[in-house]
Amino acid sequence: MTRPLIADDFVGEWQLDRLIADRTGAQSGTFKGQADFRATGDDTLAYDETGLLTLDHGPVLTATRRYVWAFEGPRVLVAFEDGRAFHAFTPQGHAAGTDHPCADDFYTVRYDFTAWPRWTASWTVKGPRKDYVATSVYER
Repeated sequence: MTRPLIADDFVGEWQLDRLIADRTGAQSGTFKGQADFRATGDDTLAYDETGLLTLDHGPVLTATRRYVWAFEGPRVLVAFEDGRAFHAFTPQGHAAGTDHPCADDFYTVRYDFTAWPRWTASWTVKGPRKDYVATSVYER
């Protein structure tokens, strides 16, 4: 895909598989579920994720996340459900998102849209007690 993706490209349900690789060896895991993008206004999408989180040393848990994606020009501004800013990126090719500091932790993300409509988001998280990579694969 040579052009940046637009809101309509994401609308609908996506199968979501996430691998969580903990570099400290404390606890790795997987998430299997779905992500649903739904239009909530002009160039704005609600992102709802639900599925099962399985960690090495714990029970299987139901997990959910909600975000708001606002498309402004070629960029997507991602906010938490309550409207606080999270990060931004351009949905095209290999894309680095803006970093997100959270208390003592630091989140960085890289997207890969080169195999569209299959795409990935890889988060690297570092902090005093965190050092992991969570890679999410989205497919129709």
